[in-house]
Amino acid sequence: MNFMKTFFAALVAFIVGSVVSFFIWIIILVGIGASSMVSTPVLVSDNTILKLDLSYFIEDSPVVDKFSANDLLSMDVVSKSSLFNILRAIEVAKSDDNIEGIYIRLVGKGGISGSAGMEEIRHALVDFKSSGKFIVAYNETYSQGGYYLASVADEVYLHPEGGMEWTGFTFNGMYYKGLMDKLDIEVEIFRPTACKYKSAVEPFFLTKMSDENRAQMQGLVNSMWSVITDGVSESRGISVDKLNQLADNLDVMNPEDAVKHGLVDSLIYEDGLEDIFASKGVEAGFDGEYNFVSLGKYASQVTVDNFSESQVAVVYADGSIKDGTGSGKTIYGNSLAKTIREVRENDDVKAVVLRVNSPGGSALASDIIWREMELLKAVKPVVVSMANAAASGGYYIAAPADVILADRMTITGSIGVFGMMMNTAGALESKLGITMDGVKSNKHAGMGQMGVLTKVERAAIMRSVDKVYERFTSLVAQGRNLPIEKVYEIAQGRVWSGDDAVSIGLVDAIGGLKMAIAQAADKANLGADFQVVEVIEELTGFDAIMHELTTGVQGYFEMSKLGVMFEDYKMVEEITSMQGVVMYDARVANMK
Repeated sequence: MNFMKTFFAALVAFIVGSVVSFFIWIIILVGIGASSMVSTPVLVSDNTILKLDLSYFIEDSPVVDKFSANDLLSMDVVSKSSLFNILRAIEVAKSDDNIEGIYIRLVGKGGISGSAGMEEIRHALVDFKSSGKFIVAYNETYSQGGYYLASVADEVYLHPEGGMEWTGFTFNGMYYKGLMDKLDIEVEIFRPTACKYKSAVEPFFLTKMSDENRAQMQGLVNSMWSVITDGVSESRGISVDKLNQLADNLDVMNPEDAVKHGLVDSLIYEDGLEDIFASKGVEAGFDGEYNFVSLGKYASQVTVDNFSESQVAVVYADGSIKDGTGSGKTIYGNSLAKTIREVRENDDVKAVVLRVNSPGGSALASDIIWREMELLKAVKPVVVSMANAAASGGYYIAAPADVILADRMTITGSIGVFGMMMNTAGALESKLGITMDGVKSNKHAGMGQMGVLTKVERAAIMRSVDKVYERFTSLVAQGRNLPIEKVYEIAQGRVWSGDDAVSIGLVDAIGGLKMAIAQAADKANLGADFQVVEVIEELTGFDAIMHELTTGVQGYFEMSKLGVMFEDYKMVEEITSMQGVVMYDARVANMK
């Protein structure tokens, strides 16, 4: 009896302690979240230098989860800012008399989301230089992307013992057929014969790139590398041929090499920048220190003065496309369709920009969104702004727009479909000794659940896949006003860079988010009398807390276990989790 009393007392204490501990953590998280939600105005005094560093994340779309900037395990808070806010802040800084110039210092726990975001920020910095204010860049080491951004500066400096990557772009992918064979997993692939470039499923039935995939990816890396070399060539006065020669010969391996070949101006320690800022006419404070404000903080205090009733709404389609409803870094078909419907029915919204940053996904969800885009276009101007990727289903939802703009490094196209099923019966039996058996009312009930598909079942699935491909290509022809024969020629599941997409008619022009907004306003005849409204659905309260707990902690352990294979794991998980006919392209994550 005493034992039972002690046992139940301990059990109750454990339960109460767990509940109390849970609520304490909730309070802590709410406190952390509140600190990131309440933005303290940044007072920018005169002689201030705007610092573009990585103390924050620059994401393509606004933050919907107010707790997502918090690392629950390290308890660090890393702020986030949308690309739109960053671009607007750089524009405001041009005419801010208190901002003397910009200091590019790419260090910190944050980062810039994608190559297209880097490209748009670089263009904004080029525009900033027209004000006559200086831009200076410094770093211990430069990645190729980091140097592409830093090269816009009037002067580029490097640490004397630092380093620089200058080797060119590459695309590498993992192939899993050998693993599937070892595990006795049979993979059924359903891909229209015409979609020979649709390579998202190739890793599951090939051991290396197909000839078609190799050709398209070679073209893509060449196109994207040309964006880097063109930008650096223009800024640094080095020919593109010379830049390619430096990469091919590995001529830039040491800091002295970077100076010798004109990629950087000098090798200095960071404290040496004090003399450089002084030479630019910037005055230090009473304590002898220069006054810096991070671009992220500066962006958080930039206010909108135009309160016109006429609005240009920016709607974000960011993430893979899935069926149903939901929020976060995923495009749920019914949820985005509802958002588009709401801006269509809002009389204050005169034009809409759909910012697409997606590798695609569910064919059904894509079509649900497409329908709302068609209804929207019938009553209001619609401009699509493509970010890092608008591929497959991402292009499907963009096709109805009046105008489509892309960055040069955008990955788009991939007009194609596929289906995939995995038969794991052999693996379960040979590896675990598990067998399956059952009964069914009709011949094809539970199709694919009990083993290999029959010839009739395969044919039925292929009919569905072919039907979706025919609809996809016909909608592209309709939306882009192209002959269907031309669409068949440029489709086939092939991906294109933004530059190439313009030349074949899938994109109207090269331009970023700011240009898209300007074109939308122009098509609505708004002149300068309009305000930009970002349409977002924020996660708040308990939903935000639980989202952070589930995604943040899960993501941390996945990364800690998988290391450099994390991105490949997420790609496999994404593809294998999709149901039905899929319009998806996983290649966009592996370009670097």
